[in-house]
Amino acid sequence: MLNAIEQFFGNWEDMAAHVGASRTPQEVMEHYVSMYIHGNLGKACIPDTIPNRVTDHTCPGGGPLSPSLTTPLPPLDISVAEQQQLGYMPLRDDYEIEYDQEAETLISGLSVNYDDDDVEIELKRAHVDMYVRKLRERQRRKNIARDYNLVPAFLGKDRKDKDKAAKRKVTKEEKELRLKLRPLYQFMSCKEFDDLFENMHKEKVLRAKIRELQRYRRNGITKMEESAEYEAARHKREKRKENKSLAASKRGKEDGRDGEFAAIEHLPGFELLSDREKVLCSSLNLSPARYVTAKTIIIKDHLQKRQGIPAKSRLPSYLDKVLKKRILNFLTESGWISRDAS
Repeated sequence: MLNAIEQFFGNWEDMAAHVGASRTPQEVMEHYVSMYIHGNLGKACIPDTIPNRVTDHTCPGGGPLSPSLTTPLPPLDISVAEQQQLGYMPLRDDYEIEYDQEAETLISGLSVNYDDDDVEIELKRAHVDMYVRKLRERQRRKNIARDYNLVPAFLGKDRKDKDKAAKRKVTKEEKELRLKLRPLYQFMSCKEFDDLFENMHKEKVLRAKIRELQRYRRNGITKMEESAEYEAARHKREKRKENKSLAASKRGKEDGRDGEFAAIEHLPGFELLSDREKVLCSSLNLSPARYVTAKTIIIKDHLQKRQGIPAKSRLPSYLDKVLKKRILNFLTESGWISRDAS
């Protein structure tokens, strides 16, 4: 038996002839499997887990090349007029024009001849394999069209989702993310993809709620009924700030200073100024670039003084005492420097 295994392993007929004793190929195979595979010898020599074992991805449901992809689907539930519009044949679940319409030309002229050599046979097998792959791709596309309801969408029908009207509005960020993840559509069903984004939306909402609760805790709020009073007070504070800003802007316009921006709006550095700085430069007849330079020097000297580093004034010559005082007062009121510096 061992000599037969060494010489003819896999060829059970030759192994049976070598063993003799009127053993049939089936008996030889069963004896080998029971004694050398499942017997004590096999248990001692064959590990329970074999590393680097190749996974069969062609089993049903095993991936985009699964044979189950060629399984016919039930016919589409559409009217006769719609069948004619699509060129659809319900009894065959085919279309008059299929994906890769010329795929059958790969095998239409094939025939097996007794005098074919090995190269010709392998070439014909390759053609058949290419054709089968095209059929699988054709069926895969039909499955995607069914799963994502592309046929009703093409015909202008509404999806039969009861909660369609209640579906949330998709944000711009989510639309961009869906576009980036489009290559994953072929590996997930429509429901799985919708569930993925619905769960991501729930996660975003929960994270925002957690941040809100943490903000309440930092402000000493430990009960939800206290949060309403806190939000009302915060809203009032923001409203007062907004009214202050509007009043300041209105006063600036009443002073007629907005019209003076025309003298400096085309100068370099104008886009770097805030609205109040524009008013200041316009009233002082000071170019934006010169103001930014003076502002930088004053703030830098102030910071060095606070750190205990002696700083000598290096203000430009065009900045006299009046301009310096106006700028210092402005920076102090705006909170850029403290009052002791002015």
